[in-house]
Amino acid sequence: MNKEVLELHDVTVRFAGDSGDGMQLTGTQFTNTTALVGNDLSTLPDYPAEIRAPAGTTYGVSGFQLHFSSSDIQTPGDSPDILVAMNPAALKMNLKDLKPGATIIINVDSFDTKNLKLAGYEKNPLDNGELAGFNVVAVPLSHLTGSALEGNGLSAKEVARCKNFFALGMMYWLYSRPIEPTVKWIHSKFKDDVLIANANEKALMAGYYFGENTELFTTRFQVEKAKLPKGTYRNISGNEALAIGFITASVKAGIPLFLGSYPITPASDILHELSKHKNFNVRTFQAEDEIAAVTSAIGASFSGALAITTTSGPGVALKSEAIGLAVMTELPLVIIDVQRGGPSTGLPTKTEQSDLQQAMNGRNGEAPVVVVAAATPADCFNMAIEASRIAIKYMVPVMLLSDGYIANGSEPWNIPEPDSIQNIPVNFAKDKNGFHPYSHDLNLVRSWAIPGTAGLEHRIGGLEKANITGNVSYDHENHEFMVRLRAQKVKNIENDIPLLEVLGDEDAGLLVIGWGGTYGSITEAVNRVRNKGHKVAQAHFKYLNPFPQNTGAVLRKYRKIICPELNMGQLAKFLRSEFMVDVEQFNKIQGLPFKTSEIEKKIESVLGELS
Repeated sequence: MNKEVLELHDVTVRFAGDSGDGMQLTGTQFTNTTALVGNDLSTLPDYPAEIRAPAGTTYGVSGFQLHFSSSDIQTPGDSPDILVAMNPAALKMNLKDLKPGATIIINVDSFDTKNLKLAGYEKNPLDNGELAGFNVVAVPLSHLTGSALEGNGLSAKEVARCKNFFALGMMYWLYSRPIEPTVKWIHSKFKDDVLIANANEKALMAGYYFGENTELFTTRFQVEKAKLPKGTYRNISGNEALAIGFITASVKAGIPLFLGSYPITPASDILHELSKHKNFNVRTFQAEDEIAAVTSAIGASFSGALAITTTSGPGVALKSEAIGLAVMTELPLVIIDVQRGGPSTGLPTKTEQSDLQQAMNGRNGEAPVVVVAAATPADCFNMAIEASRIAIKYMVPVMLLSDGYIANGSEPWNIPEPDSIQNIPVNFAKDKNGFHPYSHDLNLVRSWAIPGTAGLEHRIGGLEKANITGNVSYDHENHEFMVRLRAQKVKNIENDIPLLEVLGDEDAGLLVIGWGGTYGSITEAVNRVRNKGHKVAQAHFKYLNPFPQNTGAVLRKYRKIICPELNMGQLAKFLRSEFMVDVEQFNKIQGLPFKTSEIEKKIESVLGELS
């Protein structure tokens, strides 16, 4: 049958089902294919916190949201245009987020008495009018998958696990996506089990042709290729970008990369990715705990490696004494904190920006470190290189902040030409004549003398160092001198970082500021408000300690400042304290990123007060 093809500018899709339904795989494959088509995109995977939540319950619902467009976009979308719900629990958990009139594709086979009860439904929402106002497409996904795979030699359980590929094939047809890349991926992924590979391909194809032949769909959709800057692109997540960024920094510095890590959500993927790249002189060490992870990295730094350690907030707490050791010994170290909801174990699979105070001050004594933050998944590549450059150049620990949203989300990354990335100079001490381990240069940087270098033997450890000699010192005045020297070294780095960039209207009375993963939603909100004819400016912090040199001048220029943060107002408090400016907080602590519409509404409210 001939079906109408509608051209769309952008679409937000969400796949949702039980944690065993393969929603992350389905969303990832849809994303990779969309990237190959050339759309701009942004994703938001949503994992259940329960490792083995009871099947069919709301606790075990796993989701994957993808926003794709024919033009530049910054966020995974506020509200889905279409929801693929594999069971009643998935419907219940996601219904409130949908746009009015959104399409809901439902696996009607799962809406039986047992699953309805597990999801907490007293009545079937398909029959009681609860879904009025939505375009509901009831598809017997389980039954159709079983029919497609009849006689394939698989068990009933194995057949049931293929239904996500049937749903994926149906969505490929609906949004005019090519099916061949996923077929190729299936046979690569399941190359050791031909029966499973063939079954998944068959389910995928059956879903695709079901969309073509069924009367349930009268229209399919087309989103044209985005007009992005010229270059070679790949889809990349924040954690992947961090891993590749650190490998690049290691190559550009000409020294080996060492990662000492203890697995923790949502940072573990960095360890997984780096462990694949031993050919780039990368060494990964999965330690028995967080303390061993960071101290192994400090040891690697002492021996002349680019040393990093990855963790999340709870791990930073455990690493804090050792980070102080790196401060005291003045060794280069990069600590990657992929933030998640807290306190304690908190919300391990949800995003938050609540570790800024911990990054700035979360150590005993006066122990300042450099603090930087990535803004987007692709920006993680740049900030990994920058954190490495600063750590090596200034012999100082650097805390690099990411978060669960950036880490797991993905976007197109314009792969830079290797020659466009500057080398990172490394100057190991070699001359024993006049060598003093704690003699500092004009940047207050001490020598990096690695073990085994004849004549450069020196003390190392956590006890206070005498200036120049590095001997253990309990002298009162020396202690104050060294504390101030270490703090001034960090402060001086403001001379070597970019000025705070302001975008938007030069004559605006309102400035919207942010840091980290709020960049996309703030940018889209500011653009929407400006497109309505209002004057707004925007500035986003990537450098948080020290702040850029012009921060005070920028902040004092505006009548009103708004700071959206996924915490209780941590950046706002630091800016008030250091620059004595009024910053209006706009906070959200729900384990979710900001919606563009939330910030847009806040901006318009403040503009109303200013008018």
